[in-house]
This record gives sequence, C-alpha cells and structure tokens, in this order.
Amino acid sequence: MKEILSVSGYSGLFKLVSSTKNGIIVEDIETAKRMPVYAQSKASSLSDIAIFKDDGEEVALVEVLRNIRTKMDGKAAIDPKKSDGEALKSFFAEVLPNFDRDRVYVSHIKKVLTWYNQLQRCNMLNELDEEEKTQEKAEGEK
Repeated sequence: MKEILSVSGYSGLFKLVSSTKNGIIVEDIETAKRMPVYAQSKASSLSDIAIFKDDGEEVALVEVLRNIRTKMDGKAAIDPKKSDGEALKSFFAEVLPNFDRDRVYVSHIKKVLTWYNQLQRCNMLNELDEEEKTQEKAEGEK
C-alpha cells in the first residue's frame, strides 16, 4: 500500500510509477492513465493515512481496510454515494467501533469506502495481506 497514493484535487487512487526532479508520475489504478503530480500537490500513501480513535490514538487506514474486507467477505462495501450519513456512520462503527465521531466526518468515511471499493474492483485487496506479512516479519526481527 506504500505505492498506492491519494492525490489532493483528484478523485480515486493512483499507483506510483516513477519520480522526476519536479514531482512524481502516477497511474490511475482503474484506467491506467498516467499523469504527473508536481511537488506542490499533496500526494499521500495509503500506508501513511490513519483514522482517529476516541481514546486519542490512531489506527492505520490499512487496518480499517482489512476490517472492511473481513466484514464484507472481500465483496464491495456499501455505496458511499447512495447511502446517507447515518448509514455510513453505522457501517463504519461496525468496522471500527471506537472511531472518534467528533473528528472523523462523513466525508472521511465516504472517502475510505470509495477507496476500499476501488481497491476491491481492481483486485488489489490482496496487497493488504502482503503488507501485513511484511509488518509482522519486521516486528518479529525486533
């Protein structure tokens, strides 16, 4: 998930292709269309994004995506465009019961579910397992 990026100002997810002196080249994971992302644009790796919990801690987005996949048995999650805010909050509470309801907005939940559904459509959810294995191996070496 380190190479899967969210780019501000663009919807969807992108795969890092290469870097340039002025930024990076990314590829849309669904359309395979490539585009430059310049240094002034904010690109965030999915592995660097976290969700606030009500105890003041954070949980990695990758863990939330794993929880959604487990709940949905690898199938698509509810459609964030067709669901109302209360339905989205309720679904998210099943996936992450202790998320901070004051700092995690409906727009954040929509974005997470949109990303999950996009990864599911592109058969990229198996990368969650690969990242988990790498993480477990790194912790085992400590």
